[in-house]
Amino acid sequence: MEVFLDDDSCRGHGVCAALCPSVFVIADAGYAETVRSDIPAALEAAVAEAAQGCPERAIHLKEKNHAN
Repeated sequence: MEVFLDDDSCRGHGVCAALCPSVFVIADAGYAETVRSDIPAALEAAVAEAAQGCPERAIHLKEKNHAN
């Protein structure tokens, strides 16, 4: 899974950072940033919860294509 944060939509509520601090942080400017975009399986549930909990719907998830 990959995660993308829409910087224009984020309003810095901090829900994502509270739910998944391994992936999201609140930067000095007061808005969320991702510290990693490639999400390991162990964090997928927490990242999905953060995306669902974002009041601005600024977090977007994408399943990775696994080419053989």
